[in-house]
Amino acid sequence: MVTGLGTPNQMRRFIQNGTVKAFQLWSPKDEGYVAANLGIAIANGKAKPAAGAKFTAGTMGEREFREKNVVITGPPLTFTKENIEQFKF
Repeated sequence: MVTGLGTPNQMRRFIQNGTVKAFQLWSPKDEGYVAANLGIAIANGKAKPAAGAKFTAGTMGEREFREKNVVITGPPLTFTKENIEQFKF
């Protein structure tokens, strides 16, 4: 079994020829969406970065600050032969 770490454009041929069955990345769209909502919440005083503190990230729902102010956007996006053509980055 082989996997790789790259963008869909870099991994497309390996997915299509069966060398790699699937790989995962954080969704750039979701990352940006959560980051924008977090920036707005901080600017408006509705969020304060601290371990355990929570904020609402629009339609992505509630998110929580972890240690060192890390915020997890959501589960990674899985790229497969069935969906790889939808992504052009």
